[in-house]
Amino acid sequence: MSPDPADQRQHPRIPTILRVDYPHGRPLRDVTENLSAGGFFVQTEQLFVVGDELRLALSFPGLLDPVEVGGTVAWVRLAAPDQPGGVGIRVESEQDRRRLGDILSAAGPDDSAANPSEQDGYRVLIVEDNPHIIEMYSYVLKKLASNDLHGKVPLEVHFAPDGHHALLRLREDRFSLVMLDLYMPVMDGFALVERIREEEALKSIPVIAISAGGKEAQDRAMQLGVDIYLRKPVRFVEVLETVKQLLRIQ
Repeated sequence: MSPDPADQRQHPRIPTILRVDYPHGRPLRDVTENLSAGGFFVQTEQLFVVGDELRLALSFPGLLDPVEVGGTVAWVRLAAPDQPGGVGIRVESEQDRRRLGDILSAAGPDDSAANPSEQDGYRVLIVEDNPHIIEMYSYVLKKLASNDLHGKVPLEVHFAPDGHHALLRLREDRFSLVMLDLYMPVMDGFALVERIREEEALKSIPVIAISAGGKEAQDRAMQLGVDIYLRKPVRFVEVLETVKQLLRIQ
């Protein structure tokens, strides 16, 4: 079932990546794809049908504390080779719509909240062994730097082919963000996240996992300390918006 075009015109949807928790009985996590004043879309492999009523907690690590919002499944998108499946959630309650409005404001970048150490520039470490995927991520980050930073704050992109080399780089230099795959040789992404969260000097670095793994991989990664999990095939806008929010830039 497709979304209602009239509803989309009335409430324009803004690409927004937020963590989705199910506080009442579903020990799983997903992410939103977009957000509007009247609802949002959740990427999920869980089985929902039109008419299901849900209570969801939306949050973003270090930026937005969990906000519980209720809604009804208005439409379902089946998974395809070029995009994950999911559901469109319509929010009818005025109170919950106000909460969505607050979330839209709170989830946006806040220059005043930026870490003073970032004023010298952002450094992103991409940990990935597939050169084609590295090229795509690099393009996204270069696009972000050219379009959104306006030359005010430089953004450097660095690479590591596996968790072992990544850990050496992280110990040698300061990084603002780590983007990693979970399945790599030598040291995989799971082990790398575990080491990052164990070391005092590294544990506060935001980590994005981008993987083709299913719910088991996602749950394990989140338990180890990944901030946001994006499922491959990932779209350009998802990577862009997630990086923007974690780095709090616009």
